[in-house]
Amino acid sequence: MPQRKKTRTKFTEGPEPRHVRKMKQVRLEVAAEAARILATEGQHNYHVAKKKAAERIGVSARLALPSNVEVKDALRSYQALYGGIAHERHIEKLRRIAAQSMQLLEDFQPRLVGSVLDGTASAHSRIALHVFADAIESLILFLLERGAAFAQEQRQIRWFDGGHRVVPVVVFERDDVEVEMAVFDPVNLRQAPPSPIDGRPQQRANLAEVEHLLRKKSA
Repeated sequence: MPQRKKTRTKFTEGPEPRHVRKMKQVRLEVAAEAARILATEGQHNYHVAKKKAAERIGVSARLALPSNVEVKDALRSYQALYGGIAHERHIEKLRRIAAQSMQLLEDFQPRLVGSVLDGTASAHSRIALHVFADAIESLILFLLERGAAFAQEQRQIRWFDGGHRVVPVVVFERDDVEVEMAVFDPVNLRQAPPSPIDGRPQQRANLAEVEHLLRKKSA
């Protein structure tokens, strides 16, 4: 008697449970509001923006906070929708100021990082540079010799080993825009510290790469 051929039934997933769909929708709403806060209210800290957004929407910050990547995606969408040409021109202006500052600081091998590089900077954003020196005093002396006004700060950042490190930051102003320089040892030029957005090594651009971005935009 011939054997009956077995047939396999393909497994198909059913619809997501209602509470899962609702939670995803809430996360999208929080991400969108956090993006609006970052774009319009001068807030730069993603975690603070997410908590504030959750409070405004009236949901639990403990359960419904989106990831930083989700907020970054929402920020790009918000700026594309509401920023338009004005936002593009603002980014171009900041990149030009960044390139001029990097030319001035060429002895310190500057690298552009952050929102000016990735195109999500707002009207309240600083230009963020990584510079490299054996001692911060050499950068301070360089600025003093040129009569540049500046301020000193400190920033706690994530480090390669998963911990945190305090990095000195020097801030000066150029064309009414604040330029901050996080000062690293020259050995750290080989590898960027983790991004606070996705934990991967931060994107960095040297002067030639920034100038290429500007040429690309004006072409």
